[in-house]
Amino acid sequence: MATNHIVIIGAGVSGLTTAYLLSQDPAHSITVAAKHMPGDYDIEYASPWAGANYSPMGSPGSNQAKWERETWQPLQEITKKHPEAGIHFQDNVIYNRTKDQETATGKNFAALMNAEPWYREVVPNFRAMPKEQLPPGIDSAQTFTSVCINPALYLPWLVGQCHKNGVIFKRAVFQHVVHAAKAHHSGLTADVVVNCTGLSARTLDGVRDATVYPGRGQVVVVRNTPGKMAALSGTDDGEEELCYMMTRAAGGGTILGGCYQANQWDPLPDPNLAVRIMKRAIAACPELVADGQGIEGLDVVRHGVGLRPIRKGGPRVEAQSVEGVAVVHNYGHGGFGYQASFGCAAEAVRLVEESLRRVSAKL
Repeated sequence: MATNHIVIIGAGVSGLTTAYLLSQDPAHSITVAAKHMPGDYDIEYASPWAGANYSPMGSPGSNQAKWERETWQPLQEITKKHPEAGIHFQDNVIYNRTKDQETATGKNFAALMNAEPWYREVVPNFRAMPKEQLPPGIDSAQTFTSVCINPALYLPWLVGQCHKNGVIFKRAVFQHVVHAAKAHHSGLTADVVVNCTGLSARTLDGVRDATVYPGRGQVVVVRNTPGKMAALSGTDDGEEELCYMMTRAAGGGTILGGCYQANQWDPLPDPNLAVRIMKRAIAACPELVADGQGIEGLDVVRHGVGLRPIRKGGPRVEAQSVEGVAVVHNYGHGGFGYQASFGCAAEAVRLVEESLRRVSAKL
């Protein structure tokens, strides 16, 4: 059996999921070469900062919706079969306010806020909440069974699964995408390079994608664990500010968010924004704190800032020849990298297989 040599650049959730799927074929010899690895916390490494959960945002019929649809089943299976992966089921409640529909947040999350969303046939236990159960100021709401992912456990779990399948991990920084072809652990030139560099696709020579930009997110991680996942369609504190929360598995605490600040690179938490985040969370979920307590009732673990790797026009999942090197791109997933990870990775795997066939035909 011929061996296919593959180098994947990037060890975020996109790179690791792609490596995980590719490594299930013993004909593939894979090196993951990345500047950052699970366990690192760096502003340009988005995956550790994510919530993360499954709240589909793709418009009906879009590639994003397709990839999100294809990701639910693998996430559900891992949750059921691999508790060590740090994922658990959690009811998700989406609260909608009619006045948010024309705001930036409302438009970004229009599919999620739809009363009859496409994913109602995908996720378990989808139902609209009765009017009498709605909190003050909320016009409609829906709930369904979702999953909450603890990245501190899940990313290393993906690494472990890849290790079992023979994937080699190494630290590396590349100036040009084609340089990665020389980084395979065998010493041989890779047949295909898979580019999962996220926000760094802006500056990687041979890619230099100017349509990629950051969507700054800020969160507060607290020890308070109401066991609740919830999101609102908007806030009264500005169009770029969000209100959501989720309780991570295995002692990961509760994530309170947030914001979606386009083209904002600031790596430092804004203390004023942090206060607004905490106040909004308590207003939406009073059981976060003891009766009558405000934000002083929150036991803060840390404040965090991450940069979502957004791409105008959506993620780039396509094959390309760069200076004679076969490259498959899988980057630009914005704030939905986890919930579209398996769908995007499966598409990238298909493109890798096509690229390998073209390479083989030239030999």
